[in-house]
Amino acid sequence: MTRRVVVVGHGMVGARFAEEVRRRDRHGDRVQLTVFGAEMHDAYNRVLLSTVLAGGLTADSVRLRGADWAAEHRVRVRGGVSVTEIDRAARRVRCSDSSSEPYDELVLATGSRAWVPPIDGLMAEDGASLAEGVAVFRDMDDCARILRFAQPGARIAVLGGGLLGLEASRGLVGRGVRVSVLHPVSHLMERQLDAGAGAVLSGTLRRLGVDVRLGVTAKRWSPERGLECDDGSVASVDAVVVAAGVRQDTGLAERAGITVDRGVLVDDRMCTSDDRVHAIGDCVRHPGTVSGLVQPGYEQAEVLADVLTGTDPSARYRGTPVVTRLKARDIDLAAVGDALAEDPGDGSVEVLRLEDAYRGRYAKIVLRGDRLVGAIMLGVPDAAASAIQLYDSGSAAPSDRLALLLGRTLPPEQLSRGGGPVSPAQLPSTAVICRCNTVSKGRLVAAWRVGATDPAALSRATRAGTGCGSCQQAVAGICAWLNETEPSQEGAA
Repeated sequence: MTRRVVVVGHGMVGARFAEEVRRRDRHGDRVQLTVFGAEMHDAYNRVLLSTVLAGGLTADSVRLRGADWAAEHRVRVRGGVSVTEIDRAARRVRCSDSSSEPYDELVLATGSRAWVPPIDGLMAEDGASLAEGVAVFRDMDDCARILRFAQPGARIAVLGGGLLGLEASRGLVGRGVRVSVLHPVSHLMERQLDAGAGAVLSGTLRRLGVDVRLGVTAKRWSPERGLECDDGSVASVDAVVVAAGVRQDTGLAERAGITVDRGVLVDDRMCTSDDRVHAIGDCVRHPGTVSGLVQPGYEQAEVLADVLTGTDPSARYRGTPVVTRLKARDIDLAAVGDALAEDPGDGSVEVLRLEDAYRGRYAKIVLRGDRLVGAIMLGVPDAAASAIQLYDSGSAAPSDRLALLLGRTLPPEQLSRGGGPVSPAQLPSTAVICRCNTVSKGRLVAAWRVGATDPAALSRATRAGTGCGSCQQAVAGICAWLNETEPSQEGAA
């Protein structure tokens, strides 16, 4: 019997869920799939919007799939239509265009929405729309609005020194905009970085042309006067970009009586308090993950696709190790695991740091026993790659801790080969190369052996490198290693 599955949300996670369902149910024999998307755009890679803002990519180039994909794969996509109500008793959703849709299983992939702090002048008089000269940075339409402000020589204030705010700031500077970042905390990215790393990052951004103002809160915005701050200063800017955080979009679930607590509560099967309603991605609260990262949503989509298609009814989501990367040009920053831990003085935790503020470098590792449980790596890409590999694999850290901080845990010839700190031959098949899409070295090797023998083909076959893009060099390195060491396709045949 075919099950009617309705997906609310056509963002990265909702689109991935549809793909995973069709990978398991190619002809639609088991699942009839309908996807609602409030945006008119086809599904696109939200992670790359900062690169669009910087001018490195066009809006069309970040689309996740071709225009004909949905029709070819028997997926009914209703773009520009929002779901406004869930009738759980009738198992039907009601929509913004007055239509309704029945379901056997409902999947909420509503994500999160930008939070606008209660600062005078940011909202228009109707209280529902943004005021003149104000934008948030969350979706493709937001990006287009910001770009209308971002003429060379324009002055823009960015409210928020977290990931999104810094990515937006770096992108705008690349377009010739004069940018000031206002952050109410004493250092940047305080959720991921300690004070030392935050200070080095501030210095790096200032050298790149970003005016960083810490411990400052905006009080009032007006296009005529500028942005008034709590320290008495006035930032003379032409526009304001708000990147002060996000809130899980749980209103639809809450109105339907589904249990919500800072996110839609789900179990390991991604099931909510209603066993016919499921949730994945940024809108959920699960003890094994944090919001704001795409990798957990993708892994949740795979689990739910297994469960709802019957491919693996026992599939369970057990959580995702946290690795955060700042995707900004000329800045290489990764924060891994419990990076904010400090030595309690009882010998249970080992914390080592190396700071080179002049060159914009900062490295911190946190170990329990010989296991790396946290790290901050800024401006040291070799060390970052080593730390992430140790964190993912759970392998014992080398006894030479200084070498680990410097990314020199292997000889120089192995450091350079394959675009990373470890030669591909040294990596186990389970090593995760693309975190966004959970692609291991083993999957890349398998795809190469069936004909994906260049980096672009490997990306198409496995999706590696199609998320944030930070692993593209590693994918190319593994491809080069395979082409050097594996038998040719003709010889293998």
